[in-house]
Amino acid sequence: MRVTLDFLRHGEPVGGRRYRGQTDDPLSQRGWAQMRAATEPARDWRAIVSSPLSRCRAFAEELAAGAGLPLRVDERLREVGFGVWEGRTADELNAEWPGCVAAFKHDPVGRRPPGAEPLAEFHARVAAAYEDLVAGHPGQRVLVVAHAGVIRMAIAHALGLAPERAYRIEVGSAAIASIRAESPATGQRFDSLIGLG
Repeated sequence: MRVTLDFLRHGEPVGGRRYRGQTDDPLSQRGWAQMRAATEPARDWRAIVSSPLSRCRAFAEELAAGAGLPLRVDERLREVGFGVWEGRTADELNAEWPGCVAAFKHDPVGRRPPGAEPLAEFHARVAAAYEDLVAGHPGQRVLVVAHAGVIRMAIAHALGLAPERAYRIEVGSAAIASIRAESPATGQRFDSLIGLG
């Protein structure tokens, strides 16, 4: 049985680019426009699942209501917690700790921000949510409204990549990553990334 999961990253939040993590900033007007453009024309979605954070949830609620689709909010799709980096821009962080952002991208396990959610725990909760999505929607296409970090971890899980390698995947504002999970006659599942953009 085939399941297609379209992971939609939220658009630009109020305050622009920053390591907001679990800080609950709403979408800017530009962010709303980005997400509306990304979902036109609508695909044959049968359900929408969203992060609880407002920059995802508010749009998911609007789209679900307009399309008459069921909406479920999954706490496991919340963005990774960035600890002391929450709400800060890359420039602000590098001014205080020179080179810290590049070091984190190079070694996201050993150079995590103080107080950040451990990468293994983040990956595990996203992987559990992913598996539940696949099991719960046989033969369907589902829109998942989430965050760049969540999308990276879902791709890493689906493709069997080490979670630390996922930070090499660029996920733009309102980008959609489509993942197909198939269980052919052999009974073994094969997941593939079928689109990112």
